[in-house]
Amino acid sequence: MRFRLVKAALLGNKTQKFLAFLTIFLASALVCSMLNITLGIGDKVAIELRSYGSNIIVLPKGGEMSIDIGGEELNLLQGGAYLDEKYIGGIKNIFWRNNIISFAPFLEEKAELRGENRTILGTYFDKKIELEDDEEFFAGIKSMYPFWTLEGEFPDDGSTDEILIGSDLAKELNLNIGDTVEIAGRNLHVVGILKTDDDTDDKIIASLKLVGEISNKEGKISRIEVSALTIPEDDLSVKARRNLDGLNAIEYDKWYCSAYVGSIAYQIEEEYPSSSAKALMKISEGESQTVKKIQSLMGVVSILALFSASIGIASLLTSEIHRRKKEIGLLKALGADNLNIYMLFLAESLFTAVIAGLAGAVGGYALSILMALIIFSHTIKISLIVLPLTVCFAVLIAFVGSLLPMRSAAHLLPAEVLHERK
Repeated sequence: MRFRLVKAALLGNKTQKFLAFLTIFLASALVCSMLNITLGIGDKVAIELRSYGSNIIVLPKGGEMSIDIGGEELNLLQGGAYLDEKYIGGIKNIFWRNNIISFAPFLEEKAELRGENRTILGTYFDKKIELEDDEEFFAGIKSMYPFWTLEGEFPDDGSTDEILIGSDLAKELNLNIGDTVEIAGRNLHVVGILKTDDDTDDKIIASLKLVGEISNKEGKISRIEVSALTIPEDDLSVKARRNLDGLNAIEYDKWYCSAYVGSIAYQIEEEYPSSSAKALMKISEGESQTVKKIQSLMGVVSILALFSASIGIASLLTSEIHRRKKEIGLLKALGADNLNIYMLFLAESLFTAVIAGLAGAVGGYALSILMALIIFSHTIKISLIVLPLTVCFAVLIAFVGSLLPMRSAAHLLPAEVLHERK
């Protein structure tokens, strides 16, 4: 009997049912797209931000000198302290190896060019790194700093007679691509002009091999800049940064096995002999705040969608109860209590909500993919966990929207509605 009543109610007043379906569908689609983007936006935003440079720097243990990287002053090392190039593959052997997007080693020295001492910077351009599992990985400034503008071409990483000239230095010395300059008794060919919008524009950039030979420091590295995907900072990561020894065993394991910038730097330091890996916290905290603000904004949008859709459902259900007040009065006259009336209308709402929620999830997935293409120029993964969450959200809309109208149904008296008394 109850099934027949619900079936008859669902088939009746198709306009009201369609409007209820459309209200929940639109809200569910919006929430599904927000959830799917929120779950995937951390990596997407991090990847976008990682294209602007490093968030970890690896230094040798030794003396000190000041350097500014990413707006943060750090202590670099001098006085004969260098990293050994042969251990550089260890950066990709840590627990969070897949989070290491790129890295670039640097060896900075002074060399005479046209009668003046100039800074020559040795690095990798796009060098294949030999890893233990034979994974193909290329490191260097080409992948670390894709926003740098190059006129010409990168030198080969094995080259000892090709260089890049920073744009400011090239303008000062009137150097062009194809020119030959003498540095440290070597005739070197300018194969490219590099524009970086930082102090690198005043430097000569060459292969690490060439600078090592010029300075008699083959296989030595001054510093390594690392770009790694990380998760936003939280209370645990802040506590570990302040006092790692203060973590208990459970906290330490959770911190170590989470992709915080601090834990990745710590693991690099463990893997690379005689190194000191430092997280550039200003950069990392800026990324964390950006991701958190975007996720908070999407959370607010989802909550507003819940209340807006619930108000719409409440309005539609109030109209439906008024239209069917004689039916409610007759059911009460036949012995149905308020709970039976509640369950009848709630069953109708929930059935509509489930169908609209499933349809909304499909529409939401499509909307999130479209938004990702527009914002990030590539697709976003579909998170299956969003599907049940979207259906639950749709059910919640129907439930919240049914609360107030159900109170009016409880106050209907059979004698009044059946005899049309007010």
